[in-house]
Amino acid sequence: MITRRTGLTMTFAALAASALVGPAFAQTYPDRTITMVVPFAAGGSTDLVARILAQKLTEQLGQSVVVENRAGAGGNIGAAAVAKAAPDGYTVLYGTISTHTLNPLMAKKSAYDPIKDFEPIALIGNIPNVLVVNPSVPAKNVQELIALAKASPDKYSYASSGVATPLHLSGEMFNSMAGTKMAHVPYRGAGPAMNDLVAGQVPVLFDNLPSSVEFIKAGKIRALAVTTKTRVEQMPDIPTMDEQGLKGYETYSWQAIFAPAKTPKPIIDKLNAEVKKALADPALQKRLKDLTMTITPSSPAELSKFVEDQLALWGPITKATGVQVE
Repeated sequence: MITRRTGLTMTFAALAASALVGPAFAQTYPDRTITMVVPFAAGGSTDLVARILAQKLTEQLGQSVVVENRAGAGGNIGAAAVAKAAPDGYTVLYGTISTHTLNPLMAKKSAYDPIKDFEPIALIGNIPNVLVVNPSVPAKNVQELIALAKASPDKYSYASSGVATPLHLSGEMFNSMAGTKMAHVPYRGAGPAMNDLVAGQVPVLFDNLPSSVEFIKAGKIRALAVTTKTRVEQMPDIPTMDEQGLKGYETYSWQAIFAPAKTPKPIIDKLNAEVKKALADPALQKRLKDLTMTITPSSPAELSKFVEDQLALWGPITKATGVQVE
């Protein structure tokens, strides 16, 4: 028979042992490959930045950090998979405004809770969006595109990296403010969408600027506007939407890393420290700046508050668009 005193002793011993598991695990972590799930197809800005960061983390940790693309449903499929993964630090999500703000707000029934189902690790940075067209489109600026779209509503559609992404929202906000009715053509990521834009399969694309930069510089596509409040330092010749008549127009994207809920705090803290170390590297900073990213590293607590603030900010905006996704 177990006495009350014996039972209490066993309970305290168990609690003490469990308290030691996290730190002990963190000392040996990682001892095998870490999978970083990118919930979009290869070739887009999310994939590009994730791979740059994964390479640096591999060097720092002495273990491979492998990017796995799990595209579909505007990032919903990849995010849901990570939410259900083992909380051991070996599967993390390279999340975005799509996975942790827009998708949950715009989905009729989300497959995960952006707050309850994840442990925040670190914010990476912000990137501008851009409106680009195939060179065959006669428009040289936003007002000319609006005129074309109104004159031939069946001819002009816009592509994006998927439903419930900031690029989808950028297009819907454009339609609403410009009075156009361009149909949305969603892709499984920015890479496939860009391929079709360059090939002339779609005339218009709302994209993250990093994945469009080289195509713009090569003359394969034409940039009409950035979607931020001010012009982008690295591409100063591209005017804003606001400058071209769509007053108050602003959309943007951000990227961050999350782990499944209940991942031990020592693991979260270790990953946060390694991400901050990577983002402090001058060579990596230059690569991300060249991709037009503004680096904004954070603590896990700061990222948690950031996501809550983003949900509060974008709630009314997404509701005003009237767009809902299955």
